Amino acid sequence: MMTELKTNPSRIAYSCYYERNRDGEQFVPEHVLSYQVAGKLTLSNADKTYVFGEGDIRLIKRNQLVKFLKEPPENGLFKTISIYLDQETLKSFSLEYGYQAATAGKSGEEAVIRLQDQPLCKSFMESLVPYVQGDQLINDDLQRLKQREAIMILLQAQPKLKDILFDFREPGKIDLEEFMNRNFHFNVQLKRFAYLTGRSLATFKRDFEHIFHISPSRWLLQRRLQEAHFLIREKGKAPSDVYLETGFEDLSHFSFAFKKMYGVAPSKL
Repeated sequence: MMTELKTNPSRIAYSCYYERNRDGEQFVPEHVLSYQVAGKLTLSNADKTYVFGEGDIRLIKRNQLVKFLKEPPENGLFKTISIYLDQETLKSFSLEYGYQAATAGKSGEEAVIRLQDQPLCKSFMESLVPYVQGDQLINDDLQRLKQREAIMILLQAQPKLKDILFDFREPGKIDLEEFMNRNFHFNVQLKRFAYLTGRSLATFKRDFEHIFHISPSRWLLQRRLQEAHFLIREKGKAPSDVYLETGFEDLSHFSFAFKKMYGVAPSKL
């Protein structure tokens, strides 16, 4: 079971889960400042896994493919508060205060930034709890003020974050084959893959078929099933764990596709 309150999808959100949960959009379109009130959150992208416990604060950078595993504490609830820093708000802030990204696009930057030993950030995030734990809807103007306050606090805590927050460029064209082989297990729409590789959807499909000689949808299905077969047979993982790990939405669809490809149900492998 779970409950989730979003006062506004682009501004402030409060999540509360009673059970272990893997749900959630795997594409992060905007920067997200998030505070772990209770429980454990594990985030993973193609390169790294991040684990956050009670009291931890993180900044998830925009335009990331990330998987979420939300685990409540024993006999407790998983709780997070997140504030979304959308591009419109950041651009307005940039114009008003004259901030620019001096080193935009630096390679090797972390997808998720852990904000450690930042009492000002922690105090701010804790101050949001009364706003989101009740049934009262937060006034839109107040939400906007909280967004701006969050930006100011982040810049006070770590001035170099301006190079991330105020980098407004869209993803550039990158190696499609390398990107897909690293990110096929993320369950997102083709338009997300296209965007993150710096292409329109039509160009993405054309380039994809030129490289792989198969449509993106068929390749994704086959590649995910191949990975699932390896994880079950060679690593001894259970189908109930593997289907989510490899990008399928539900176990029944995964089992049907697996049996069609390999002639045997994943549970019988």
